[in-house]
This record gives sequence, structure tokens and C-alpha cells, in this order.
Amino acid sequence: MTTDAPPLPSHQPPTTPLPPALGPVAAALEPVYRWAVRRRNRGFDRGERVWRAPVPVVSVGNLSVGGTGKTPMVMFLARELQAQGRRPVIAMRGYAKRAGERSDEEAEYLAALEGVRVLADPDRRGAIAACFGSGAKADCVLLDDGFQHRFVARDVDIVLLDATRDPFEGRCLPAGWLREPVESLRRAHAVVLTRTDRVTPERVRSILEKVRTIVGECPVVATTSHRWARVERHRPGERTERLEPADALRAARVHIVAGIGNPGAFAAQATAIGAFVASESRVPDHARYTRESVRAIVSEAQRHGAGAVLTTAKDWVKIAPLLREDASRGVDWLVPSVELEFHDGREDLLALVHGALDVPSP
Repeated sequence: MTTDAPPLPSHQPPTTPLPPALGPVAAALEPVYRWAVRRRNRGFDRGERVWRAPVPVVSVGNLSVGGTGKTPMVMFLARELQAQGRRPVIAMRGYAKRAGERSDEEAEYLAALEGVRVLADPDRRGAIAACFGSGAKADCVLLDDGFQHRFVARDVDIVLLDATRDPFEGRCLPAGWLREPVESLRRAHAVVLTRTDRVTPERVRSILEKVRTIVGECPVVATTSHRWARVERHRPGERTERLEPADALRAARVHIVAGIGNPGAFAAQATAIGAFVASESRVPDHARYTRESVRAIVSEAQRHGAGAVLTTAKDWVKIAPLLREDASRGVDWLVPSVELEFHDGREDLLALVHGALDVPSP
């Protein structure tokens, strides 16, 4: 295996969204942010401004800014519900969506889930109401990134925690990456710990013990890992992709592009499978691409001797329309298909969801 690539920078995320020089300011503002969150939540707890959809709602969310695996979880639930004869609709904010365009996650859902309608609108309450007001033939809603979006009542609240980013060691915005304090887990009906294969068993046990001190024994607690089931290979000049097992990445020399909330986890997954990460292009979450930026990515991959660019499905739906044969000549594009692999709690979680959907909403 070739090992002459320059070392990549650390994937450890910064401890705060603000520059280090503003650390004292962030620390001073954190109590104000916590107070505002508590005040907001008290109003929702009383039912203020909360709207009940005409069908049951299952929310999938998290405590922190950044990726925890919400998209794979929503896809898992959508497929399981479809297998049981349900007709789910997905409601999401559609972050960074422009008029007349689809957001990246919206396009990803539509490409992966046949027969599932996706509503991408910051006004999720209005979008859901309009959908069912128009006679949509759906019988439940999957609320993507819904834990803090409490304007829509939910029958099941699923909260995802990333084992590689222990929320109990974090701080609230702007001093850290938590959207709300860990005590908010008391609202959850289920807590799912993701990426447990990326940390030690001792760390998993430690996080689960902390979760239990807050949620008690009632809610479902599950553990999962992200698994790359297969890889799509898109080759210059070919109109269709090739499906390959994830092991095809073993010993492959790749350049990484991952405009997601936790790009370090994506790179770590590639390394764990056996790929050699020669280089990467750092891009922000929900990155926008142009033909020029795609050409720059290809040039950077070629400069480091990478035979392929490894990217996420979320990025690929935006990159694919921009690709031209001359822009990607000599470089394949590899897109892993990510699935959640449950270690514990799968059946309990599904029983919770199905049980809630079997009870008509008031």
C-alpha cells in the first residue's frame, strides 16, 4: 500500500463554534442561551403554539449541532413502515434550499426511498397541514431533525447521540455544540447511541449510564453503528453506476469530500474499511458546488495520486449534475450507501413506533 501521502489534519472538531479568541465571550453567553432555551421549552411544555397533525408523528432529532445519523435513521424507519404497509411522509426544514431547487437531504431521500413524499419547508407545520389538506394518501409523518422543532406535536420523540461526541462532556451554544442541555433527554421516548463501533466499550457504557440517570428505565435505549452496505462507483463517460461491496474500498487510494455535520466520522469509516485517505477537500456542511469547485476537487485528487473521490450521498446529489466528462477524466466517484446496524434495542424501538402509530391521534 502506498504511504507517501502527506498527513491529514486532525478530524477533531473545534470545541466551540466561535474562534478561540472569543472563548470568554462564548462562556459568558452560554448561561443566557440556556435561560432562553428553558423559557422556550416551558411554553411548549404547556402546549403553547403546539399543533397536532391529523396523523401520528414520529420525530427523529438530536441534542447537538452536526451529524449524528438522522438521515440513516429516518430512512430505516421509512423502509420499515413501508414494509408494514404504512405510507409515511417525511417533513424536514430543507436547510439551504433555494427557490425552485431541492435541498441536498431532500434529494437524497427522494433518490433512496421509492414512493415516499418529502416535504422540505422551514414551516413544517404549514407544509404538513397543506399536504393532508390536499388529500395526501399518507398515514404518518417522520419529522426530520424535529427534537427542537416543537411547534408540531409528536407521538414518538427519538433522540440520537453520537458516541464519538459525548454530549455529557459538551457545552451549550455558543460555548459548545449543544442545542439544549442534556437534561432535555427527559422528553425523549427513545435514545439511540450511534457510531458505537468508533469508541471503546467502556465509553459506550459510560454514556449509557449517564443517559439512564436522566431518562430512567421507561424510554427505549438502543445502540447502533454506521455500516457501509455497498458503494456506488460512478466512472467518467459511463451513464450508470456500478454497485460494489464496501470491501472494494480496501487499499483504494481516495480523496475525500464530505459536506456533512461530522466529516471526521466519514473519514474514520473509510479508514476502518481499509481505504487509504490520500487527501481531502474541506467543505462546510450543506456545501454548494460549482463546476469550478468540482474541477478543483478532481485536480486535488489527481495531485495526491488518488484514483477516486469518495463522497457522501448528500454531496453526490449536488455534484452529479455538475459533472462533465472533461471535469472528471481519470477519477472515479465513490458513494457509500450508509445503513444503521443495530446492536441493541432494534425491536424495542420498532415496537414503540408501531404502537404509537396504531393509536389514533386525538
